[in-house]
Amino acid sequence: MSPLRGDGVGHRLTPSLALVPFYGYLTIFLLIPTITVVVGAFQEDGQFSLVNIEALFAPVTLRTLRNSMLLSGSTALIGAVAGAVLAWLVSSAPATSTFRRAITSMAGVLAQFGGVTLAFAFIATLGFSGVVTELLRSTIGVDIFGRGWLFDIPGLALVYTYFQIPLMVIVFLPALEGLRPQWREAALNLGATPRQYWLQVGIPILTPAFLGSTLLLFANAFAAYATAAALVSQGNPIIPLLIRAGLTSEVLLGRQNLAFALAFEMIVVVAIVMTAYALLVRRTSRWLR
Repeated sequence: MSPLRGDGVGHRLTPSLALVPFYGYLTIFLLIPTITVVVGAFQEDGQFSLVNIEALFAPVTLRTLRNSMLLSGSTALIGAVAGAVLAWLVSSAPATSTFRRAITSMAGVLAQFGGVTLAFAFIATLGFSGVVTELLRSTIGVDIFGRGWLFDIPGLALVYTYFQIPLMVIVFLPALEGLRPQWREAALNLGATPRQYWLQVGIPILTPAFLGSTLLLFANAFAAYATAAALVSQGNPIIPLLIRAGLTSEVLLGRQNLAFALAFEMIVVVAIVMTAYALLVRRTSRWLR
């Protein structure tokens, strides 16, 4: 037998071996941390215990979870609607237009712009001595800073929306581009108006993709930490900041396993959201092929 032919085993192993680094990455940075969180959530002083799970139903924890859900839901909805409109405008422009290239490039950059840099940008703009705050205060006597809304849930909602809209443009634009011109032409040839086409063809087809993108935005905001940690220095209005307090605060000293329980709660919420997202993406992929 020629050594160049072989029995095909090497050809079957080559793709699998190429995925070994990826599987190693998932194991180290996803699987092991997840197992650590789940095990730690059900332990106290090295023994199996449900005390940390029971703490998840305390009034303070439930209020923080509600704040996180409202913050994530509101910014996801605002970002989804505004981003979908912007994505529609982009998809309507020619592929080689300057407008389309500029918006897609900006969306790719701004969707990843977060953390301390983004928090500082908003503080320098809308903080107590921010540029816009001082300008309005000195010109028309209006103090938009108020009682420090920027450093609470309303401020987080504004900052989160800043990167939610460009993220929506990135994830929803392929769905809009998947609408085939033949569908619109067929509807118009059959006597449908543009409004009827969108109401009876376009929007129903895009609904699963829109809902899936909204869920993705929800998960993105629900798990965000760096921007909130840099912006909110006092209090723990959302779950990620409460986890930080469980690991570092002297008030919750010795309750590190409570942080594991909170992280486990976040894992459950994100898993449910991403499962629904995967199902919607699978449905959308039927007509994107």
